Amino acid sequence: MRIRIATLSDENSVSELLLASYSELMAREYDARALAAALPRMVRANPHLLASGTFYVVDGPAASIIGCGGWTLEAPDTKAETDGVAHLRHFATHPNFAQRGVGRLIYSRCVEAAKLAGATKIQAYSSLTAVPFYSSVGLEPIRNFDLPLGDEVKLPAVLMEGKL
Repeated sequence: MRIRIATLSDENSVSELLLASYSELMAREYDARALAAALPRMVRANPHLLASGTFYVVDGPAASIIGCGGWTLEAPDTKAETDGVAHLRHFATHPNFAQRGVGRLIYSRCVEAAKLAGATKIQAYSSLTAVPFYSSVGLEPIRNFDLPLGDEVKLPAVLMEGKL
């Protein structure tokens, strides 16, 4: 596995990874109808993140991307910044590589970079599926909420937070 900073040229591969990951792994926790409505908004790679320099991909066999994720100082919903708080963004691991250290590799890189940028706390809008992962790296649930993904689509999520 090799981790690197994502670029705009990774857009299609990241979108394919997000679709593979979210459609399979999140099906364990979410109603099929709700997930089907949410997926079109969730599986498009965000060009702003890809160009940020703080979004990473993990290359696997045959030059395929098997994991992605990053961080920003901007909150994902408001774009506002809070001193000392970094926000984890758009984490995913290909289902064939789940629980093999891909997410931890990305998380470690995010924490290292966020600390260098002055962050002392990290937050994530976690899907129900990802709560065990974020808990395993030291984040704690703060509150449950419905994440709006369009005019009529809301997905149950958990705000998680940890100290750096």
